[in-house]
Amino acid sequence: MGERSLVYFVSDVHLGLDVADPSGREERFVRFLESIPKDRAKALYMLGDIWDFWYEYRDLVPKGYVKVFSALMGLMDAGVEVFFFQGNHDIWCYHYFSDMGIKILQQPYLMEFGGKVFCLGHGDGLGPGNLSYKLMRWLFRNRFCQKMFSSLIHPTLAFRIGTGWSKGSRLARNEEYHFKGEEEPLYKFALKYSRNTKVDYFIFGHFHTRVDMKLPTGARLMVLRDWVNNQSSNFIVFDRISGCLGISQNIE
Repeated sequence: MGERSLVYFVSDVHLGLDVADPSGREERFVRFLESIPKDRAKALYMLGDIWDFWYEYRDLVPKGYVKVFSALMGLMDAGVEVFFFQGNHDIWCYHYFSDMGIKILQQPYLMEFGGKVFCLGHGDGLGPGNLSYKLMRWLFRNRFCQKMFSSLIHPTLAFRIGTGWSKGSRLARNEEYHFKGEEEPLYKFALKYSRNTKVDYFIFGHFHTRVDMKLPTGARLMVLRDWVNNQSSNFIVFDRISGCLGISQNIE
């Protein structure tokens, strides 16, 4: 077997969101996973919101996604490492993913590959300001609040609440977020972080718009688009042999 020289990054597939051909979106994601060369790929980093609503009870998980999990298992069985960051839509994963061998990471996460340093995460809540969102994010991630929700809300009602909330989101209404450039909290986070720590690439999701900016420190800030309101299969692949980083390719 040759050298494993490729690392893949993907975000915001929003599997299960009943908007813009959900079954077709899931099929595209499966094709993407199956297209990853098992003999050359080192790792796949899923940067959050892969599922539009994921909530695990002790003995229950959302139904479906058999082909997705089969493709992920195929990668891991072939020696490809699979990592997952909890997004704001799929926060509530506890043991199901890790039992399969998927490693759960917390943002911001640093990793080195091919002589380059990557800072990864979903991207939500990083940087200054937006205190109301950060409070909501804390509540959603608080173990006591999660246990109360699981104890008091029947799974059927919980999933109806979760999917109903998603259908009212900006993403479902096809409203594109306008990244505010140097005024964006994520940009300010990356700039401050890269002044103290050597980083070549910051890669995030969450904003549902493509961003590719060079920071004054020399680092590159990149945000992946979502998979919902377009027919492309948005991902990033880095080849450590060539040092080439490719963005937003399509899977036929």
